[in-house]
Amino acid sequence: MKHLYLVLFFVFSTVVAFGQDAKNSSDIEGLKLYPNPVTSGKIYISTKKNAPKKILIFDVLGNKALETKLIGKELNLSNLDAGVYVIRVFEKDKVATRKLIIK
Repeated sequence: MKHLYLVLFFVFSTVVAFGQDAKNSSDIEGLKLYPNPVTSGKIYISTKKNAPKKILIFDVLGNKALETKLIGKELNLSNLDAGVYVIRVFEKDKVATRKLIIK
């Protein structure tokens, strides 16, 4: 019987912990990255607020490939080699992370 309570406690704790992470998620509302995969050397980043954004792009090894501020929607990526990257977008107090593919 003690094992049952222990298992139930573990399951309940896990559900509560992951549920709080989902509520505290700071994903940016209305974030759109297009086109992805990038073929023209430009990507367009739009959000619901369209406030100035800080952009960080990392390669698959975790090395910073690009860091910039974006005021409009268009970001030039022509200086990056083809490959898979991780893009982090910071807007006000929100952060979003996405996979970015450059062909």
